[in-house]
Formats: sequence, structure tokens, C-alpha cells
Amino acid sequence: MSQDARIFYQEDCNLDLLKGKTIAIIGYGSQGHAHALNLKESGCDVIIGLYEGSKSWKRAEEQGFNV
Repeated sequence: MSQDARIFYQEDCNLDLLKGKTIAIIGYGSQGHAHALNLKESGCDVIIGLYEGSKSWKRAEEQGFNV
């Protein structure tokens, strides 16, 4: 059995569901970094969760995130 993939686009999303909420991204590697920037550019309030002393801490702050 074969199923077609369902593709979602920007207009398929309702960002109003996230208004007034804070989204925490845990980790700031390749995936966390990409998700955080996408959400931030979409107008969401994003914070980053990292352990103290993380090598990514400074980079996340430089890109405008609260860590």
C-alpha cells in the first residue's frame, strides 16, 4: 500500500494558537537552532534551554535569544 505524503505550507498554520505563549527550545544545535530561528521569524516568543557552560550559549544570545 502506498500513501501520498501530505505537505504543509505557511498558510496551513494558525500562529494565533501560539500568541501570548513562550516556546522553549531545548538545545541549540543544528535542529534547535533552525526551529528557534523559524519560530522567532514567525513572531513567536522563544527562549533557549541550555546547560550552564554550553558552547552554544553565546551564539544563542548573539542571535537575540534569552537563554
